[in-house]
Amino acid sequence: MPLIETSDGPLWKRRTSLKQWLIWGAWLIGIVIAVYAWKLISDKTIWFFVADAPRQMVDIVTRMVPPSWSYMDNLWRPVWDTLNIATIGTVIALILAVPIAFLAARNTTPHKSVRAVALFIIVATRSVNSLIWALLLVVIVGPGVLAGTIAIGFRSIGGCSKLLYEAIEEINHTQVEAIEATGASRAQQMLYGIVPQVLPTFAGVGVFRWDINVRGSTILGIVGAGGIGVQLNASINVLAWTQVSMILLVILGTVFVSEYVSAKVRHAII
Repeated sequence: MPLIETSDGPLWKRRTSLKQWLIWGAWLIGIVIAVYAWKLISDKTIWFFVADAPRQMVDIVTRMVPPSWSYMDNLWRPVWDTLNIATIGTVIALILAVPIAFLAARNTTPHKSVRAVALFIIVATRSVNSLIWALLLVVIVGPGVLAGTIAIGFRSIGGCSKLLYEAIEEINHTQVEAIEATGASRAQQMLYGIVPQVLPTFAGVGVFRWDINVRGSTILGIVGAGGIGVQLNASINVLAWTQVSMILLVILGTVFVSEYVSAKVRHAII
């Protein structure tokens, strides 16, 4: 906090004049960028459609009521596929995330170059959305549940690995040093000194990721990656709005159930 001498005595100011001008300049640049971005959006927006959007929404909602309850018989298998995509994809991610996390953690990686590769894998898998993975995998392995499962697995590797390697770096090193003092090997130190400390985190991350994947897998069917999204896309294409509302209710119920189950399991773990 700078001190400025005045005729009335010393005056403390929060910022120097230069710093204050820099802050105002940054605000000015931010406002200019925001105005320019809004102009670009405005030029490419058909405002007639925007003005008509409330009427169109009311019309669609009216057509969606009441839901087609009889269509529920066609949704049991897609819901089951969705849960399988989320569950198996999460298991695949956890299996791959564990070694990647140990290679990425500073206190367990064998070399800095290995850590750099592990961190790159974490960033790369987290950066690509599961929908994009699904688009690529539908082309590679064909449409269906397999593409969706692999897409969910790939997308989850980075998130799981990041949380796990951070937990590994924050362990209590006293326990590892005590095991090392007994003459234990490096593998034994990891198995008996590190793994027991990160095991609750591993379980919590797995349940939390499964909850996220249940939500993410509901939409993969839109690009042909299996699950209830296939029915949703088909119903929208034929304008079967009563079926769409039924599917949305099923998705909402599935997400609520997954949230309840994951909350109970996390509570039991913690």
